[in-house]
Amino acid sequence: MFPAIGAAWLALLGRMSDQMEHLLGKTAIITGASRGIGEATARCFAKLGAKVVLAARSKADIDAITEDLCSAGYQAIAKRCDVRDNEGVKSVVEATTEIFGGLDFLVNNAGLIDPIALLSDSEPEAWGRCLDVNVKGVYHGFRHALPVMRAQQSGTIINLSSGAATSYLEGWAHYCASKAAVQSLTGVAHKENASYGIRVIGLSPGTVATDMQVLIKASGINPVSQIDPNAHIPAAWVAQAIAVLCGPEGDEFCGTDFSLKTNAGRQKVGLPLL
Repeated sequence: MFPAIGAAWLALLGRMSDQMEHLLGKTAIITGASRGIGEATARCFAKLGAKVVLAARSKADIDAITEDLCSAGYQAIAKRCDVRDNEGVKSVVEATTEIFGGLDFLVNNAGLIDPIALLSDSEPEAWGRCLDVNVKGVYHGFRHALPVMRAQQSGTIINLSSGAATSYLEGWAHYCASKAAVQSLTGVAHKENASYGIRVIGLSPGTVATDMQVLIKASGINPVSQIDPNAHIPAAWVAQAIAVLCGPEGDEFCGTDFSLKTNAGRQKVGLPLL
């Protein structure tokens, strides 16, 4: 298990908080918020003054995170949600607008990479489940967040992307295909909604120290499984990048993927260079 947030990052977050006033008092839904990037993003947004809705299948986990945040004086609620379920995502958006009066940010983070398998060995049901989460889950978020944001004439949607969208990696056909689809959805959603003041941005973080990397390492398939665990960036760095992209710094990346795998990208969001 990897830690979500470290003391050094919290100190950095404190120094940057005055640069992220765009989050203060705003409302954000974060999917896949029970661990990893989702949890780190929920904590980051809350500490920067946003009202946070944690959505995930694991209700016990998001309840615990929410309780921790609320006990520290932050505003957060937990909503159990399987992003494969259209009605479930709709319910989360409706509850968010009812409780907090609107929706300013949606972070489409929920995603699967398991089971990793060669196409010739893959199980069709499991293959489809990955596509349902990684692609349909993003679509469901769009479908119910966009009408709210259109009515407000504002909003930002961040889609967690991956270098896998443009790569061919053994054992990752399901993941590569799903992330390529998300990249296309980002571009289409931007074209359809930019005139409504809505920004749609993809974020490709590179390899991140989350439980997903444990699965990848155990598979032993393709070069990514051979990467030294010390090379993975903390989930909290990705959370910080998301927070920055939700503000004016993200404007130039609308409809495209922003990468943390370059020094230019890391410098843009205030992270240590390679």
